[in-house]
Amino acid sequence: MVEIERKFLVKSGDFKEQAFTQNKIAQGYLSSIPQRTVRVRIKGNKGFITIKGIGKQGGMSRFEWENEIPVDEAQELLKLCEKGKIEKTRFEIKSGKHIFEVDEFYGENEGLVMAEIELESETETFEKPDWLGEEVTNDPRYYNAYLSKNPFKDWEKQ
Repeated sequence: MVEIERKFLVKSGDFKEQAFTQNKIAQGYLSSIPQRTVRVRIKGNKGFITIKGIGKQGGMSRFEWENEIPVDEAQELLKLCEKGKIEKTRFEIKSGKHIFEVDEFYGENEGLVMAEIELESETETFEKPDWLGEEVTNDPRYYNAYLSKNPFKDWEKQ
């Protein structure tokens, strides 16, 4: 139940040509505090509830529990979420023995494109596609819970 993940900015749209799936995602937070985030998500025609613990030093590893729920229940739970919704399309791209999930954000976070890769260990190596940009794993501004409250479109104003 420990998630080990690294995050990167994406520097070109070339990943779209390599994607083998794409799904629209809408998500909100019942709790966005770093010690325990509780997320409700609709991905395609499925609903999910996810609980994440605080990240270990470096932000790469943390507890994660996720369970699929009926989509109609997810829709109702989204109505109870804190202010700020995340809207994005997720593309999945195979790279070597790994899969990158690339999120292209819309709405309040329009213009942000990020890639994530899940690893077996914090030291595991992986192939880096040409479209992969700067690593932002340790930058909490790129956590979805943060983006729901502090949208990307407002960053230049801060």
